[in-house]
Amino acid sequence: MELSSLRVGKVLIVSITPYFLEKGNFWFEENLKKILEARKTQAFFEDNTFYLEKNQNYNFSQFLRKLDEMGYEKVLQVEAPGEFSQRGGIVDVFPINPVVEQAHYGASLNQAVRIEFYGNRIENIEILDVKIEDEITAKEILKKKLKSQKLFSDLKGLKPGDYLVHLDHGISRFSRIEKFQVASFKFQDYYVLEYAQGDRLYVPVGLERKLSRYIGFVEPKISRLGSSLWQRVKRKIKEEAEKLARELLEIYAKREIATRPPYLITDEIDFQLVSSFPYEETPDQIQTMGEIKKDLERNQPMDRIVCGDVGFGKTEVALRTMIKAANSGYQAAMICPTTILASQHFQNFKERLKGLPIKIAILSRLQSKKDYNPPTTSSHIFDMGPSQKEIIENLKMGKIDILVGTHRILSKDAEFKNLGLLIIDDEQRFGVRQKEKLKKLRASLDVLSLSATPIPRTLYMALSSLKDISLIQTPPVGRLAIKTFISPFSEKVIKEAIENEIKRGGQIYYLHNRVETIEIVKKFLENLGAPPLAGRVEGGWRPDAKFGIAHGRLKEKDLVKVMSDFQNKKIDVLVATTIIENGLDLPNVNTLIVADSTRLGLSQAYQIRGRIGRSHIQAFAYFLYPQRLSPLAKKRLKALKEAEELGSGYKIALKDLEIRGAGNILGREQSGNINRVGLNLYCQMLSEAIEKLKTVRPAP
Repeated sequence: MELSSLRVGKVLIVSITPYFLEKGNFWFEENLKKILEARKTQAFFEDNTFYLEKNQNYNFSQFLRKLDEMGYEKVLQVEAPGEFSQRGGIVDVFPINPVVEQAHYGASLNQAVRIEFYGNRIENIEILDVKIEDEITAKEILKKKLKSQKLFSDLKGLKPGDYLVHLDHGISRFSRIEKFQVASFKFQDYYVLEYAQGDRLYVPVGLERKLSRYIGFVEPKISRLGSSLWQRVKRKIKEEAEKLARELLEIYAKREIATRPPYLITDEIDFQLVSSFPYEETPDQIQTMGEIKKDLERNQPMDRIVCGDVGFGKTEVALRTMIKAANSGYQAAMICPTTILASQHFQNFKERLKGLPIKIAILSRLQSKKDYNPPTTSSHIFDMGPSQKEIIENLKMGKIDILVGTHRILSKDAEFKNLGLLIIDDEQRFGVRQKEKLKKLRASLDVLSLSATPIPRTLYMALSSLKDISLIQTPPVGRLAIKTFISPFSEKVIKEAIENEIKRGGQIYYLHNRVETIEIVKKFLENLGAPPLAGRVEGGWRPDAKFGIAHGRLKEKDLVKVMSDFQNKKIDVLVATTIIENGLDLPNVNTLIVADSTRLGLSQAYQIRGRIGRSHIQAFAYFLYPQRLSPLAKKRLKALKEAEELGSGYKIALKDLEIRGAGNILGREQSGNINRVGLNLYCQMLSEAIEKLKTVRPAP
């Protein structure tokens, strides 16, 4: 008889609990009679086992619900222990215990079983030709899967109306927790989930591992209970996650094979640099430097990403890492997305390295190609120094230890004598072609990527066994949370905000994201502070207050001049577009006014707010909006207000901010998959796929 058509009279199915997972096949064979006896008198065995017989009557709906509550995952097609599927009255289950075959009572069969119902009567029980060869490996994979489910199910602070994803039934809205009587003296709390067309699902408290919060780019479509569509979606995305996991494992394996000599241990130059740091290091900075030090002292190249909120000290970590490279005889390069950012880093680094035997240079298209570049302003902050030609010659000869620059660094003529370390500042801001060039460099280089976009906790957990990630979440000592105000557009609010900042000697960013009307807005602000006129808000500010304009259509030299004047306090109010998102770190700028906050995405608003509050002085952010607000804009602004605390980009589910972080690492093509099941479940699937592949085929 073919095994796929082997019919049996009885079958034992046990729940997915640690107690049963620890038992081997022979334990079930030896103790079958004891288990059946225990089912009659002990609640644990009654609640956590099925013993089904052909021709037995059993409520079909209750059977499906109990399978769910016993921890079995509903799938489109059963493939591994711990899964079940349903088509009409046919239910396929792969028990975690050996199937009981009537002819060989208690025989060990690591196979799935099919149970056919006719109404509420079991008409047939059949062993399927779906089996596992290695029981130990299969159970190890299942244990990791259960651990993963618990890790990725964070339901703290759950509110009615929040979207939840059930592993078996799809996307729902959380309604409430309700208590139901399940036996004579027994009550049980249930999560009440609302599905499409008025359907409801009751999930017992204790089975949270099957639930996760929905985080995605879009408003999700609520699933229909009992539809096979969710199982098809889940299967497709699992396949995609497994494909990505294989790619990640290959990258991981290649990185493990590549070698280079370990870096030198800490020396006098390192100590001098640390002693010149004007601030107290945060615990996260210290931990990150320790992790990088370990990376550099190994003989495999480093590929680490450092994530932290704007102004939390990633740049200092980058500088200390570049010094370690220079001390070990390597050249180090730092690539920045904008000239202004590159210029700022260069000038700050040059100041920190005064008196140390380290040669630093900058390379960008702002410099003259052949002639020396005199300072573009009275400030030396934008003194570019030697020409591009001279820098490139010195680079080839090894006369430059540290090079800071824009994508100009990637040009063909920019050749290094001994490049050992590449720092990428805001990697997500580089285009596809530039990233391809960076990838070619990666094989033989130590790479440190800096990102101000938080990596979601779930993605961090999914990738932590493959990718080296450091999180800087603690704010610098003395840093204050930015007080955030959200209100309708008001001349009075704008006037008072500017007046209060100027009175205390500070400066202001005024964000107006339309180049065409930015001059008109500048004049409007200048007039707003003029002496009182009929019908105008009373008061005024210092008559010599200066206003400047910054936007992307300015010539690069003009933009650098404006930013330099603003830094040197020659401008009090800078009227700017979102170009300030990657601006200078200016501790004297502590008021931000956003004229129309509905035009900003959540992550952009969060990043721009990080431009102020860079010192111990209290900073204020005003996000203004037109009189009418769309529900989506209202939701974004509410999330921004909730994210007021320092470092809170890590603490709350800022939806598009987290998705952006996922996109930076996984690639934008994964966004559609993330939206269909939510970020948390997607990361869970990715984590499970990685662990499964590592268990079956351990990485070298």
